[in-house]
This record gives sequence, structure tokens and C-alpha cells, in this order.
Amino acid sequence: MPKMKTHSSAKKRFKLTGSGKVKRFQANTSHLMRKKSKKAKTRLLGSTLVSPADEARVKRLLA
Repeated sequence: MPKMKTHSSAKKRFKLTGSGKVKRFQANTSHLMRKKSKKAKTRLLGSTLVSPADEARVKRLLA
């Protein structure tokens, strides 16, 4: 059986942590930033974990 291919867009968007969780970056940071408060922009800077409901689906894309 052939190898599973990694989904190209998923490998650009997600990273696996050492403990096996999936890390992602926040949405709504690419444009229209002038409308957002400084506090809102600061909150969007960091990375977060993918929700448990979606974690299995993302891991399957990352193969």
C-alpha cells in the first residue's frame, strides 16, 4: 500500500507539539487591523491549540 500524503495546506497551518497536541495560529490578523483595538490585536498574536473536536481531523490531514 502506498504512503499517506500530507495535506499541503494543513502542514503550513498546523504544527504538532511534543505531547501530540495540535498548535494553530489565530485568524483575523491579516488585514483590516485598523478597526481592532490594541488589546484585541495583542490577544490575536499568540498561538493556541486546536479544539479537541477538530484535533483528530487535523491529525489525519497531517498523516
